[in-house]
Amino acid sequence: MDWLQILSNTGSSILSPATLAYALAALGLAVHFGYAGLLNMGIAGFMAIGAYGYAISILTFGFPWWGGVLVGLVGAVIFALILGIPTLRLRGDYLAIVTIAAAEVLRLLFLTTAFDEVTGSADGLSGYHSSFRDANPIPQGTYGFGPWEYNETQWWVRIMGIITLAFAILLVWSLMRSPWGRVLKGIREDEDAVRALGKNVFSYKLQALIIGGVIAAAGGIVYALPSAISPGVYVTSLTFFVWTALLLGGAATVFGPVIGAVIFWVIQTLLSNVLPAMVQAGVLPFMSSIQAQTLRFVLVGVALMLIVIFRPQGILGNKKELTFVK
Repeated sequence: MDWLQILSNTGSSILSPATLAYALAALGLAVHFGYAGLLNMGIAGFMAIGAYGYAISILTFGFPWWGGVLVGLVGAVIFALILGIPTLRLRGDYLAIVTIAAAEVLRLLFLTTAFDEVTGSADGLSGYHSSFRDANPIPQGTYGFGPWEYNETQWWVRIMGIITLAFAILLVWSLMRSPWGRVLKGIREDEDAVRALGKNVFSYKLQALIIGGVIAAAGGIVYALPSAISPGVYVTSLTFFVWTALLLGGAATVFGPVIGAVIFWVIQTLLSNVLPAMVQAGVLPFMSSIQAQTLRFVLVGVALMLIVIFRPQGILGNKKELTFVK
């Protein structure tokens, strides 16, 4: 096995657009679940809204890239309102059911041939990059070292992703230290007590759903920046992967989702390189390379179960902050 190449590929995943996108989605989910106690099982839907809103506004309506970003984020606000208004007055279980169903409905809408001219159907969308790349101030060339050596376009995508993630971290950190954030944590622990103090619990939950959804939609946009958009990406397993990153780092933390996303993608990339190499080297003679690639998802599922059982607060989390899970 070529361990140098394997380690190089693994190291490059630390700054990959997918890692940055997952970090943003997990941070948005932290606002939903970690701080507000909202069981959102359709985070893939928010990411899809951001990505498709960005691409469609550019390809169909001729918006500049920054206009496409605004459309994607506004779309997430509307999606959150549609989900939250009928469900947030009920138990959290209803939100989980509605969100996972809504995310799948969205995916099927993007997949159907009825809107093929706009959504691209099963082929997805591509060719929306020119406006964004024209705004790139980095001179043409290759920069970096080791596994982090990229051309000007690849760096432009990563820099914008890092800036977006940094802004989202600062926003969540500031909000959770504010009186608004303290009320939100109170709702997570005992919403009846907060309601007894005269606070509008429904309004706070809806605001949290919108803010977290917008952050997740930003993750969807970052995910779509380097390549094309495919409806096959925004499946239920994407939601489970974001949940894995969130729980790995710590649900009720600001930096936990980011660290969890980095660890998740490093492990995913390592396994996707090591397992097929082990098959070719004869270490795993009982399976093919395709089966070895599938095995990594099995290992991720097992890891998620172990995290929930033995360390539900995550790497950076405090067990006292997750008493509401019990």
